[in-house]
Amino acid sequence: MAVSRGRRRSRSLRSRRIAIALTAVAAVGLTAGLTTGCDAVNKAMDCVQTADTIADSVTNLQQAVENASNDPTQLDQSLASIDKNLDKIGDKTDNADVNKAVDDLNKAVANVRTAIKNGDNTPDVSPVTDAAGELTKVCTS
Repeated sequence: MAVSRGRRRSRSLRSRRIAIALTAVAAVGLTAGLTTGCDAVNKAMDCVQTADTIADSVTNLQQAVENASNDPTQLDQSLASIDKNLDKIGDKTDNADVNKAVDDLNKAVANVRTAIKNGDNTPDVSPVTDAAGELTKVCTS
């Protein structure tokens, strides 16, 4: 039996609709992939920028320790600045290495706070410096 023109036309139309639907699905998938890629790049840039800001805060902390006898409030301000920036990184990433570096830096800052609370006006900030360096390394790799 020969297929009538009406059936051929409906099969052809159905094939076109399927092709259009598949093209639309592929386009949506490609767009989602590009958007996800941009999100990853944006997160990485945020990490690098915040790590850079933390590095500046660590430098300020080192200077505050050196000048603690002149202005002990600088220590607390420097630590608060680091805390604020660590919160920014922690909120923006789901990278395990970055989160570990943030946790390590948080612990180092907490240890400096404890030392200050216990009367040490010139605490050892080298663990903070080391942890900040590790965070910068993780953010840029």
